[in-house]
Amino acid sequence: MQRLAGKVAVITGGASGIGRGAVEKFVAEGASVVIADLQDDKGARLVEALGPKTSYIRTDVGEESDIPAMIAHAIEKFGRLDCLFNNAGFAGVQGPIAETPADGFDTTMRVLFRGVFLGIKHAARIMQAQKSGSIISTASVAGVGIGYGPHVYSAAKAAVIHLTKSVAMELGESNVRVNCICPGGIATPIFGRGMGLATQVADTTVEPMKQVLAQMQPIPRAGLPEDIANAAVFLASDEASFVTGHALVVDGGVLGGRKWSEREALGKMLRSMLGAPA
Repeated sequence: MQRLAGKVAVITGGASGIGRGAVEKFVAEGASVVIADLQDDKGARLVEALGPKTSYIRTDVGEESDIPAMIAHAIEKFGRLDCLFNNAGFAGVQGPIAETPADGFDTTMRVLFRGVFLGIKHAARIMQAQKSGSIISTASVAGVGIGYGPHVYSAAKAAVIHLTKSVAMELGESNVRVNCICPGGIATPIFGRGMGLATQVADTTVEPMKQVLAQMQPIPRAGLPEDIANAAVFLASDEASFVTGHALVVDGGVLGGRKWSEREALGKMLRSMLGAPA
């Protein structure tokens, strides 16, 4: 059964990484999808690969005029708008707080928070009028816990979570649901750049990244784009018709704290230092 049959979705940042995984999954589940991105070549190739149920539009999520144009494209191409997945993002400005440039702060917040705000704002106008719809945004475990991302990235993702919950209380009265997803360590170039890798290095190290990420959480594998895509499909589908204002954590358990095996190893080390029985 296709859970999104007949639905129309717009996915920002849909040409690569988590966004591409979501586009592929949404189409497989029956949706028609507009891919909104700045990566024209990748967007065109994805449309060519997936066929007439997809369309690409060049979109800068921080530029307000691009957002209603993106939504109008979806309605013109496919007739309606059922889901907006605000997924576009990047690692943003890096480094210690005392060395963080103000323009880097502005650029990071423009994409990661302003872009989400604008998406919600313009999708709300359509969805409130039709009395239905699902708005999903990509947040992060870095917006929940500390030490999972750069300072400004983490603050922006926390803002996305709070905006999600606040707007859900308004739009719920129009039967419009607003949720976000908090990924953990997902093997994409963005994660590599968030860990301080140069762009050209991060873009070629997804496979080694999987080996590192597999050690981060109790579930012993890296997170994959399809893990987030599966969560997004659920939130976009009628199965989630009673779910709103929720930050869905998809992290393999990383926010749970120290792995049990690490706790046991520390206990064994302490007992050894004290000469206590193992």
